[in-house]
Amino acid sequence: MKYIFVAGAPGSKWSSVVKNIYYSNSIDRSDYSDERTYYHDASGKLDLMHLGAYFDPGMEFELPEYLTYYPKEDAEKIFNKPFSGKGVRIIKSHIFSYKENIDYLRKNWPECPIVLVYRNNDSCLGWWVRCGHFDITYPSYVSYYNNLRQMSKLINDQNDGILNVWNKYPGIYPRTNVELADNLNIEIPDEKYYQHYASADIKVAII
Repeated sequence: MKYIFVAGAPGSKWSSVVKNIYYSNSIDRSDYSDERTYYHDASGKLDLMHLGAYFDPGMEFELPEYLTYYPKEDAEKIFNKPFSGKGVRIIKSHIFSYKENIDYLRKNWPECPIVLVYRNNDSCLGWWVRCGHFDITYPSYVSYYNNLRQMSKLINDQNDGILNVWNKYPGIYPRTNVELADNLNIEIPDEKYYQHYASADIKVAII
């Protein structure tokens, strides 16, 4: 398994889902740098929530909005760019949430799991605003998401994409990060990273 793809709309708390498997010894963490971090206190205490590379239109590692006609080899060059280590590479992008892009990932990397993270539209928008909205320093949301109205539309579109494939592909629905790691066949992270998804108002599927 080369990659774990992660898809979720802004504000879906998908970064917390990533964070709580990122420290598995099975993961290539060479994409980490201090510049690729973001701390916020939306939960009531200042905590590291964004870490490692993000891939999206207008972000540091830029992808086109729709990957349908993008050559696999070109996509892998972008996916691999921030990495230099060994292990499974987590590739996270909001635009993976679009149905067409999920179909593209399934077709080109059938052996690699896709983790889908879902919260309802209003919860996503409210949480993203609370986390810092366009003042978020990494990743930058300015060029693709533009303004709050556009962000709301794209959250709706991305969540629609996730729901569209939720039942299309056979899925596994882990309840915790421990179950997620187990189903991804990666080493379970230290217990300090334990996360119960229902308690965090998150729904997660692996397809």
